[in-house]
Amino acid sequence: MLGRRDFLLRHANGFGALALAALQAETASTDPLQVRAPHYAARARSVIFLFLDGGVSHIDSYDPKPRVTAEAGRPIPLARPKLVRAESPLLWGSPFEFRQHGASGAHISSLFPHVAECADELTIVRSMVADHSEHTAANYFMHSGSGLQGRPSLGAWLTYGLGSESRNLPGYVVLDSNMIPPGGMDIFGSGFLPASYQGSLFRRGQQPVADIVPRETDPARQRRKLDLIRDLDRMTVERYGHVNQMEAAIANYELAFRMQSAVPELADISGESEATRKLYGLEDKDTEEYGRACLLARRLVERGVRFIEVLSPKRDGCDRWDQHASLKDGHSINARATDKATAALLRDLKSRGLLKDTLVIWGGEFGRSPTAQGTGDRVGRDHHPYAFTMWLAGAGLKPGLTYGSTDEYGYYATENRVHVHDLHATILHLMGLDHKRLTYPFGGRQMRLTDVHGEVVRGILAS
Repeated sequence: MLGRRDFLLRHANGFGALALAALQAETASTDPLQVRAPHYAARARSVIFLFLDGGVSHIDSYDPKPRVTAEAGRPIPLARPKLVRAESPLLWGSPFEFRQHGASGAHISSLFPHVAECADELTIVRSMVADHSEHTAANYFMHSGSGLQGRPSLGAWLTYGLGSESRNLPGYVVLDSNMIPPGGMDIFGSGFLPASYQGSLFRRGQQPVADIVPRETDPARQRRKLDLIRDLDRMTVERYGHVNQMEAAIANYELAFRMQSAVPELADISGESEATRKLYGLEDKDTEEYGRACLLARRLVERGVRFIEVLSPKRDGCDRWDQHASLKDGHSINARATDKATAALLRDLKSRGLLKDTLVIWGGEFGRSPTAQGTGDRVGRDHHPYAFTMWLAGAGLKPGLTYGSTDEYGYYATENRVHVHDLHATILHLMGLDHKRLTYPFGGRQMRLTDVHGEVVRGILAS
């Protein structure tokens, strides 16, 4: 039995297909990244996610626990679920000094002296919880709300829901750190959403993106080649009807052509002032790599890119933020590489009037345990999803707020628990999207980023 589409395609010498294509043209945009209206007035227009994969220790950064220090070497008097490795039950006090900063009195450790100077811009959430204690699943979960591979990431959902204000760059950009986190590029994938919404990886250097189609020395010839590809693709659409993958391919080729001039202009920071270069630490080998990435994030916001993710750099002498041993050295190395540029980004966005429209998010996939792994100079901490800290800054938030709390050992979130689903719901809310209404049909149901979970964390929102 012929379906409606097959009937139109096979009869009336193809005129039915033309009619079908015309009808579909009324409902389907040829540009998947065109700007779309939010569900309600948005507080933010862009997101910068500073993702520190590996697991930053909350009790060594933003959640001081004097009792852990006082009882160091004793067994923790709490029931402990099994984690990734065979950790010791013995408490280990933080090797870093905590002080209060700003008018808000936020407690921040000596790991982050530059960010500490921006304490009154931060909304610190100490009561984060997640569902996974293994890197790959936890990375998927933090990005997509599912510990399984193949679901759309937060950045993909945002560009699907809102499109992008940038005509010449992707709506979702990932700035590489020389090491993709466990889980691979699917962490930034579009899952069952059209491919146009997946993250585009920009690598380091002056040529961050390889051309999708070969560049011709003659621009007119390049344009003719691209037009031919587009016409062949559109002929397929006209013959067989609306095909997401085909229309995404057409849009991607067009975007790739525009990117050939836009990306080199983006990557060329020679026009930035000496003061800006110094602010981001571009003259220091320890801070240059992350500083450049944070500077590019600001430049991408200026160009209307919807979602930018900055990956923490891989440093010699430590494994990202994943310190099962030698945490003092490893966290110190990573903090030295990222702290100055993180603070520079906040200051730079604010000075240019961009912070009021930009949501900045800082954190990893989980925290680390208050108990020790290893002995002597080789002490570290295990993965810990039951309580950890993230902070946010910018559009629509209460600055200078510390929200939520953990128990006296930093083991469990005890007050105002914020699940990753709640974080996602709140991010979408700040961008003008209702997480319960932003859906896509797949597998016989309307899917959403937060699945059947999540509540907006209204306690951190500005009135």
